[in-house]
Amino acid sequence: MLDFSVLNSSFANPTWISIIYAFLLSFILGTALAVAYVKTFRGLSYSLNFLHGLVLLPIVIAIAMQAIGDNVARGIGMIGALSLLRFRTNVKDPRDMFFIFASLAVGLSSGVHAYGIAILGTICFILALTVLQKSPFAAGPQFDGLLRLNLSRSGSDQREVEGVLEKSCRHFALATIREMGQGERLDYSYQVRLKPCQTSADLVEELGRITSVRGLNFMNQESVIEV
Repeated sequence: MLDFSVLNSSFANPTWISIIYAFLLSFILGTALAVAYVKTFRGLSYSLNFLHGLVLLPIVIAIAMQAIGDNVARGIGMIGALSLLRFRTNVKDPRDMFFIFASLAVGLSSGVHAYGIAILGTICFILALTVLQKSPFAAGPQFDGLLRLNLSRSGSDQREVEGVLEKSCRHFALATIREMGQGERLDYSYQVRLKPCQTSADLVEELGRITSVRGLNFMNQESVIEV
């Protein structure tokens, strides 16, 4: 059993060794968070600047905490200095915000020499990420993609299309219907979940054989998730 009490030093009177250790630990744990972010990321691409921020933010926070110490006046001065900055970065994914908070927490813990909390907190955070990544409800979206096409107003054409969908999909749902061409045709959007033996190309080819189908388009759900 590891005894992390050995790592804790006085926050009021830090030594050079404890300060250097705080900065090194902030860097190591921030890097661990960045690696965990890359390994669990889902989408087309991630921001390198965001990754660099996850590594640098704990170091900056640790520096600030070391500078403030137990001095209330320094803390108020730091708040005043930070109020001059305006952070306008748009964080689109709530998951990214949790990584930012984790990075802040690592920097705060290291800065006040609570090394055991910083290490164990990072381990628990990464462990929770791994569990979520492997759990069944995090396996992916309910549907594989969005299918769009337009048909004449004949009800038989829609039934023919849905017959193909029943044969090729595990399940599907009609998302939208709208008029087009001055009401002569209808535009349909279906969310579809393909059978294991079927591909989107097979579905598009099968639907293309229906005479009245126009504007056939299949958008893969994985290509747009969390972008």
